Amino acid sequence: MSAFVISKRDNGNYKFTFASRKGKTIFTSISCREKSDCEKIIETIQNDLDSFTFRKARTGSGKYFFRITRGGFVLATSRKFSTELMLQKGIDQFLKYGTDAETLDFSISDDVFAEVEE
Repeated sequence: MSAFVISKRDNGNYKFTFASRKGKTIFTSISCREKSDCEKIIETIQNDLDSFTFRKARTGSGKYFFRITRGGFVLATSRKFSTELMLQKGIDQFLKYGTDAETLDFSISDDVFAEVEE
């Protein structure tokens, strides 16, 4: 199952990523000051996906990526893809599974996978 993963950046702000069913990151959000901002964006994406636009672009080295925008404001940027076909597959996977994806919160602790004492 695909998932939105909320985490904390080194500067104390929050971000979320959308991970495919295979666990590969499709896109990363902008930096948010509050975790609740991430949660609101995710909720809006899941409930009103039609209000978002996918803008395709290329890097100077020829890699493909997309940005998710709403009202002209960029909310997330995808990873880089080697071909336009792979880019479209990334978008299609998000469109197919994004509305039903679960949200995982890894921002609570710096050490999510802490060692267990024996």
